[in-house]
Amino acid sequence: MAIGLDLLVQFFPNFASIVLAATGLAIIFGIMGVINLAHGEFIMVGAFSTSLAYNGGIPFLPIDALPGLSRLIGAMLFAALVTALFGLLVERTIISGAVPNWISERTLGRPVVTPLYDRLLDSMVATWGLSLIMVQTFRNVFGNSLSGVPIPFGELSYGNSSIGLYQVLLAGVAAFVLIALYLVFVRTDYGMRARATIQNESMAQSLGVNTERTYMATFALGSGLAGLTGALYTPLLSIEPGLGSVFLVDAFVAVVVGGSSVVVGTLLSGGLLGIVDTLFSNVYGTFAGRIALLIVAIVLIRFIPQGLSSLVERLRERRLEVD
Repeated sequence: MAIGLDLLVQFFPNFASIVLAATGLAIIFGIMGVINLAHGEFIMVGAFSTSLAYNGGIPFLPIDALPGLSRLIGAMLFAALVTALFGLLVERTIISGAVPNWISERTLGRPVVTPLYDRLLDSMVATWGLSLIMVQTFRNVFGNSLSGVPIPFGELSYGNSSIGLYQVLLAGVAAFVLIALYLVFVRTDYGMRARATIQNESMAQSLGVNTERTYMATFALGSGLAGLTGALYTPLLSIEPGLGSVFLVDAFVAVVVGGSSVVVGTLLSGGLLGIVDTLFSNVYGTFAGRIALLIVAIVLIRFIPQGLSSLVERLRERRLEVD
């Protein structure tokens, strides 16, 4: 009983970190066909923005005047917004090439940039270059580190062990994010247009869907979620350039293992990989847990190349055929 409780408690932070890191990447990949290797740096933007806002490093933003927890929440929301706006800028300039093409059409008479939608290798190279630029820029501007923020709440004791209540809260936030995304994709006009674009972009355009705006909103949403992840983990991390690399591998593996469905795929991959990491880390150590996670991911990709969400979809179709 005690061992089971200990494993469950250790599972919470593993599940939260994988799900929160993967959701933004999964949305952008699933809808736009873009692999954003700068996703970790978007998380870094969220963490840096939170630290600056919380510690009064932004003169026009008097968040530091707020009391305690309200101050931290305000800084986190500000960070998510900043990262979403930065993502919108990246989408307009690098991913879609809309801004460079607008300039070139007025100077050269023709567009010069081809959008990166559904160009996996090209998008990987472009965003990898962006990630290198971002890390070095942040290091030059802010130095090697920023002041952190305090961890809210205390610890929960159970038996001879304890866990921070904030880490348990992060698992709840991860679940809330998945539920919120499900409602967004099922109940909102944006969700309907996004699903139509995924199914058939040309047909969606012929039916009046502005796919360009859909892609803009998608990249901004995915970037905002990355910023929120960085903001949420600011109390737990050292705020330094390159911190996003801690999340990128898990996020990338979770997206590939999960498949095209953002909510179902991320939930299944986050849960499964979190369990594997927890079990092996508890018995053999953290390094063994990471190796086991990657081995399981490789096996799943080999036998279920379309991801866990495709397996769920096939099982659902078979059940409908039987009925």
